[in-house]
Amino acid sequence: MRRLRVAVIILLIVVIVLVGAFCPYEKLLPAYNIPARLAGELRVHFLSVGEGDCTVVEFPDGAIVVIDAGGGGFYHTAAAVRYIKGLAARSVSYVVTHADSDHYGGMLKLISSCGADALYLPVLDGESAYYKKLLSFAANASIPVKRLSRYATFLNASGAYMVCLSPYSAGETDENDSSAVLYLAYGGVRFLFCADITAVRERRLLRDYALDRHIFDSGDCSVRLEGIDFLKVSHHGSAYSSCEEWLGLLSPVNAVITSGAGNRYHHPALQAAARLSAAGARVFRTDELGSFAVSVIDGAYSVNTDRRS
Repeated sequence: MRRLRVAVIILLIVVIVLVGAFCPYEKLLPAYNIPARLAGELRVHFLSVGEGDCTVVEFPDGAIVVIDAGGGGFYHTAAAVRYIKGLAARSVSYVVTHADSDHYGGMLKLISSCGADALYLPVLDGESAYYKKLLSFAANASIPVKRLSRYATFLNASGAYMVCLSPYSAGETDENDSSAVLYLAYGGVRFLFCADITAVRERRLLRDYALDRHIFDSGDCSVRLEGIDFLKVSHHGSAYSSCEEWLGLLSPVNAVITSGAGNRYHHPALQAAARLSAAGARVFRTDELGSFAVSVIDGAYSVNTDRRS
């Protein structure tokens, strides 16, 4: 009897190993039960992935754009996979805002589990073996790959659009300040996703905008930075981002900070929090709320914090 039990255990281990080798666990994960999108509704999902970024823009026609994918930890990546599966997207595009591991670490697992119609990469590539593995996977899977720089535009038949404001296409050297800054507009509601830029890049963008208020416009897609409805705060609320001048222009009604509970960087920094408070922004934090979503419909928005973390 004991030999039989041992044999059964060994057989189970072999089966688990074989399943893991040929069918990654992420593919087996069940989707979260997320309410269906309403007609004409755009949703922006801020996912809790610890000390990292993962934001999903869900357009009214069911196409989604996943901006970053967290650091790749087991729990948070599994949750992101289940969340994206729960959206039952019509098409899925991915953006790596820059090559810090807390932004792309979970990207390969998301793509392999949820599929990909396009992958947008930063101007500056990463040097790690895992980043190179991501590039190799995309090439082998024939996923269209594009570089993301100023004036790159995501258009949707609903009238929603997203425009890249930064970085410039050439001459970039700093990894944080070359990360992608994205502007999203729909029905008069506007979002700004600032990745990991510092005050240096914020002030550069301010100077550009001061020279010409239309400088970031892309074709018929206008970009207006005054009175942003939702600001995805730079660099998880770092003290070296969200400078007073930048917040003075944006005057964000709401600010979103993506950071991990008890993170070793002590994000968000007290200085950044104070500047956001002085700017009058209502702050939403993934380390406190977990994942949450913003719904935009008929020119109005609402925040739903009843989401799985």
